Amino acid sequence: MRGPFLSSLDGYAGCVSRQRRPYDVGHRRLEKALAALYVGGWPAKLWRLFPGSTQVRLEQHELALGREAGRPSLRLAFGSDFHLGPTTHRATLERAFHLLREARPDVLLLGGDYVFLGATQSRVKELNDLVHSVRADLKIAVLGNHDFWARPARLEVALSAAGTVILVNEALRLPPPHDDVGIAGLDDPFTSLDQGDFESRQHAVDEALEKISDAQVRIAVCHSPDGLLWVRGRGIHLLLCGHTHGGHIALPGHRPIFVPSPMGKVYPWGRHEVDGTTLFVSRGVGGSLVPFRTWAPPDVAVFDVR
Repeated sequence: MRGPFLSSLDGYAGCVSRQRRPYDVGHRRLEKALAALYVGGWPAKLWRLFPGSTQVRLEQHELALGREAGRPSLRLAFGSDFHLGPTTHRATLERAFHLLREARPDVLLLGGDYVFLGATQSRVKELNDLVHSVRADLKIAVLGNHDFWARPARLEVALSAAGTVILVNEALRLPPPHDDVGIAGLDDPFTSLDQGDFESRQHAVDEALEKISDAQVRIAVCHSPDGLLWVRGRGIHLLLCGHTHGGHIALPGHRPIFVPSPMGKVYPWGRHEVDGTTLFVSRGVGGSLVPFRTWAPPDVAVFDVR
């Protein structure tokens, strides 16, 4: 039996399923080959045999942003790059979402790349179950490059059914007692069709940021740290990103070999202070092309805004 959730996937046309920059021919062929090669999810099962392979770090941070006296602390939980698919073992995902649940956040923020090698019905159902398991007053998500290359409308259904608001160059104010906080969700920099038109993309981001310009605390979420180019110098206090995987395959000392992001090469993982903005780049949770990581451990993050 399909049930109402899976039935709702048929024919759904989501608000963010617009035309996107596609994979090049070589990358499409690679993913088709990997989809055939990885049938049954054996790469994740093999990686699961290595000790500690499914452990996920909890990155805990505090931010003192001068909120009004009497305002309660705001707890944000952030997770990104779950990559449900044949290279991410269920145990890794369960550990990540256990940490997110245990954090008891006021707001759950999700940074995109929810699937790898397609948004199949089983994967979007699993995504729905995992996100639904986290209790939070508000859940906000952006989409990543792998989501737009899959079936983003299906992912919208899964996230929305789990109580999540999807923001693509949109923003909102939190309800009381945190109504002094505004959160903007940015488009994915890599898959935007107008890659060469920076001014057009900047205008869309500026319109979103204008909606929270009077908020005392302004937070932005973007799949990639390349979103820093859009918000730099525009009054954002905290920018949360993923995409880089910390290099995924890194050298001792957490030194990435390759990062598919211009800003990610500068800020591959961790917390950084950049022109008045606290930038946090998560290493993410799951695997994409390969199931294993070296010196780039998966993580989720918690921020207490005081």
